Amino acid sequence: MLGKVVRMAIFAAAFSALPCMAQSAPSPGSAATASATTTAPATPEQAQLLASTEKFLRNLFAWGPDYKLSLGPLTPSPAPDFYALPLELTLNGQKENGTVFVSKDGKTVIQGEMFDTSADPYASNRAKIHLQGSPSKGPANAKVTLVEFADFECPHCRDLHEVMATIEQHYPQLRVVYKDYPLVQIHEWAETAAIGARCAYVQSPEAFWKVHDAIFDNQDLISAQNVWEKLSGFAAKAGLNADTFKACMASPEAKQAVDANAAEAVALGVNSTPTVYVNGRPNVGGDPAVLSQYIDYELAHSK
Repeated sequence: MLGKVVRMAIFAAAFSALPCMAQSAPSPGSAATASATTTAPATPEQAQLLASTEKFLRNLFAWGPDYKLSLGPLTPSPAPDFYALPLELTLNGQKENGTVFVSKDGKTVIQGEMFDTSADPYASNRAKIHLQGSPSKGPANAKVTLVEFADFECPHCRDLHEVMATIEQHYPQLRVVYKDYPLVQIHEWAETAAIGARCAYVQSPEAFWKVHDAIFDNQDLISAQNVWEKLSGFAAKAGLNADTFKACMASPEAKQAVDANAAEAVALGVNSTPTVYVNGRPNVGGDPAVLSQYIDYELAHSK
């Protein structure tokens, strides 16, 4: 699995071992991101640095001509002698984004994350996550908030759905927030399901979780051909008004809310589902042991 920073060796080897991964970002924010990766360097020295870094990375990870690699722009990093260098790698139509750090003299490349030890490493993540208007359960004043970005058609998200039942039972003091990130390039009905769940939330926040559970529990039975019928059935079982639900499904507002969540995911650097944040601390894939570790730590240390 990949985090916010690309694990290059795994990334170069194969895409098939990843959790549900976007072929390209499906939100309005994607255009800005793509544009940024092709920004021209400010100086000839920076252009030379980008060229030498690309040559080094291609040799290091055996990225031949089939791999399209976009680098830049060079931006300041927590270490004054290094630039942060965003990159985008494309293979067979699938894209992945990450960051490496390159010294200003071009002699050192660091793969991994770099932190300013004087700052909260997850404050930026928390600032980008907007909780208001999203489905949630658990205490509003909880010390620990778990935010899940998920895709209803993603099998790994269904696995996390099953894990979350145990986690929520074990941590009743936890607040859980759900955010949509449908990977529309690879999942035919994920966006429609997200819109349906959003419409359930608009009509009844409590009913959202019933529809949410029904979608994941019946994931194997849903298709692009029957998703509307299935959603209507889930909504009826949740006690929602059928006409109001159908009107919402056809309106632009529900899709706009889904798109806003997707744009938020892109801003955070989310590139696969599920991705979970525990008080801003990211966990790609939602590993239950790691989630418990993060929750326990935040319960013990959060004010």
